[in-house]
Amino acid sequence: MSRTNFDQLLEAGCHFGHLKRKWDPAMAPYIFMERNGIHIIDLHKTVAKIDEAAEAMKQIAKSGKKILFVATKKQAKSVIAEKATQVGMPYVIERWPGGMLTNFPTIRKAVKKMTTIDKLLADGTYSNLSKRELLQVTRQRAKLEKNLGSIADLNRLPSALFVVDVLKEQIAVREANRLGIPVFAIVDTNSNPDNIDFMIPANDDSAKSIEVILDACIAAINEGLEERKVEKADADAAAASQKDGKGEEEAEDVEDAAEEAQEEAPAVEEEAAE
Repeated sequence: MSRTNFDQLLEAGCHFGHLKRKWDPAMAPYIFMERNGIHIIDLHKTVAKIDEAAEAMKQIAKSGKKILFVATKKQAKSVIAEKATQVGMPYVIERWPGGMLTNFPTIRKAVKKMTTIDKLLADGTYSNLSKRELLQVTRQRAKLEKNLGSIADLNRLPSALFVVDVLKEQIAVREANRLGIPVFAIVDTNSNPDNIDFMIPANDDSAKSIEVILDACIAAINEGLEERKVEKADADAAAASQKDGKGEEEAEDVEDAAEEAQEEAPAVEEEAAE
């Protein structure tokens, strides 16, 4: 069963593309028609592509890996932050830090700097600073939090990227392509889908359109996380029962040895009496 349907996407305005003069010919297979100079996206193909992308994201989440959500355009910021937080995934909604993927160790250093400032503020090390110096430190901390706060828990490169508007986030897409990281993206009629591994043809300028697609993807990620929890619980239970079984076998071996010793004891006593 599909995670979305035609009517749901139509109501959210996912079918509206860009003006005909702004289109990218690579999007031709996903355009249904043109009306009043605006391209209309084929929502039947959008439904199929959402299912394909959601299933792949579910498998990534099930394997315990991270998906980095990227959307710096105004319409998508709040939606991305809310949905990604629900499933504990990192996200970037401010300016994309150049080299975030290709120069990941440097980004990690900046994140560590932020945590170091927090520790020093908490243990009172900065209490001897002047007001001006303390203000500089807190401003630096606020800047780091704004740009990197949402990826503070990202200890290694993400296993995938989810991008809203590949034209605006082309640097992020290029970095992911260079490192072989799969890219999921909402692609409008003015963008080129060639460098996208899992593209979803849809309107990327409407908050409702972005939200309805994200809901389907986040639900799939949730399913993957739940399945991972169940599998882990089953594995732990199996390991515990196996351990108990070994314990019982060892106890039985000890009992058998004790019985043999008791049986041999009278014979030894008789030999000693003779």
